[in-house]
Amino acid sequence: MQECELLSTCGFFKKYGNSHDFACRGFIKTFCKGDKLDDCKRKDYRKEHGTPPHEDMLPTGQMMPK
Repeated sequence: MQECELLSTCGFFKKYGNSHDFACRGFIKTFCKGDKLDDCKRKDYRKEHGTPPHEDMLPTGQMMPK
């Protein structure tokens, strides 16, 4: 299984990695530990801005609903 090299510093993974929420688990399985590692918009944001995005930014680039 693939795993993102940024998991230890990823705010989204730190906050939602142990979530029981079905959607969060799906994002983690797909983006953080799956086939879409290179499609993560959080990684793109970090490359473009030089800083990590807000922890509530999903790997798709959308924000977690409040």
